[in-house]
Amino acid sequence: MKAIRFNAPGGPEVLQFVDLSLPDPAPGEARLRHTAIGVNFIDTYHRTGLYPLPLPSGLGLEAAGIVEAIGEGVTDVAVGDRVVYCWGGPAGYATHRNIEARFLVRIPDGVSDEQAAAAFLKACTTEFLVERCARVQPGDVALVQAAAGGVGLLLCQWLKHVGATVIGTVGSDAKIALAKEAGADHVINYSTDAVAPAVRALTGGEGVAVVFDGVGKATWEGSIDSLRRRGLHISYGNASGPIGAVDFGILARKGSLYTTRPTLFDYYATRAELESGAARVFDLMKTGALSVRIDQRYALADAAQAHIDLEARKTTGSSILLP
Repeated sequence: MKAIRFNAPGGPEVLQFVDLSLPDPAPGEARLRHTAIGVNFIDTYHRTGLYPLPLPSGLGLEAAGIVEAIGEGVTDVAVGDRVVYCWGGPAGYATHRNIEARFLVRIPDGVSDEQAAAAFLKACTTEFLVERCARVQPGDVALVQAAAGGVGLLLCQWLKHVGATVIGTVGSDAKIALAKEAGADHVINYSTDAVAPAVRALTGGEGVAVVFDGVGKATWEGSIDSLRRRGLHISYGNASGPIGAVDFGILARKGSLYTTRPTLFDYYATRAELESGAARVFDLMKTGALSVRIDQRYALADAAQAHIDLEARKTTGSSILLP
């Protein structure tokens, strides 16, 4: 097998394309031949050491593939199944891997391997953010920071599906059309316009019920200044760096706000939650309510370039690696 590995944290240049041997799957494991591999911003956090990993390490939490072999006791999947995962440790940037079968979900007919690999982690993230963390209701007004990104585009679509009014932010005029196509009712270019005043103008001075913010440090103040009284700020990523130390008294001064830093893995903590959330995701994908944009495809060997483009904010929609 071939895989991306790194021995020390750092820039994209630390990623190495190497040959590895793969043992037979252990009890409870399945061996996969990957067909498509998802690229996510959390992969850059692992590479840089923002989220430290034991080293040397693989990379990548999400991929789709074919089950080639199963270990003793595996009943959730069978040889030949098309499956996807976004759990099980960072080893997805590889042609093959062994993984605990309990993390695998069968891909239904009507959803391609590329769609599943490009969107499963982001779509499951979107599902829990909208439906179980924010509990968005019809008529709510929501702000989506970085609305033309991978999660941002899915958030816009999901929020419109549940009846919310969506305000999105983007970094260039070229991305405005992408966010609107995904369902954003209003789009603010944060490179030219201050977000919070624009949000207040769009909401008659009230502000939004919830902000979905995957950017972090650069958008923290604009996000909380966009919230209505008792509004909810959800920080689900650090694309611009971690927010850092916060005086929580500011939540009182800004209107008794709420804030949370949720993770996918706490909302998909059991097999029942995994199956329920995945079923909801796949249902929306099959009906077209959730459309997956794959705007960048890279060879597995070019994973470093994928990271360069992602961190430079040159990408739109989702990116995948092809073994």
